[in-house]
Amino acid sequence: MCMTLEHIGIAVADLAQSEELLKRLLGRGSYKRETVATQHVTTSFFTAGGNGAKLELVAAEGQTGPIQKYLDKRGPGIHHLAFEVEDIVAEMQRLREDGFELLQEVPTEGADNKLVCFLHPKSTNGVLVEICQSRRT
Repeated sequence: MCMTLEHIGIAVADLAQSEELLKRLLGRGSYKRETVATQHVTTSFFTAGGNGAKLELVAAEGQTGPIQKYLDKRGPGIHHLAFEVEDIVAEMQRLREDGFELLQEVPTEGADNKLVCFLHPKSTNGVLVEICQSRRT
């Protein structure tokens, strides 16, 4: 299977402030803001170049959830690398069989109309990796 860098997720404490910073840095604003209730986050997406890769700002909604725990422990910064796959279920099986530890047994709903699965950082050299698949309509 082929994986393509889809986005880099950045955990932020203040979404509006971080959006303004990236707008000034990149010279363009966010093209999409979305709340994902199941993940307890609000996300904001920016295009990051001509190859289609994106930057995703991820802010906690409320005081619970994995992003808030991440921010409490590590503070703002790069949270994960996300790779687009054609068939997330098949890719999850391949990765599991290759010795990677998956953080969930089935794909879950993610931002930007994606199904997602995360790989445990202890099996990916300390980097949280997300695999994602665009939902078929």
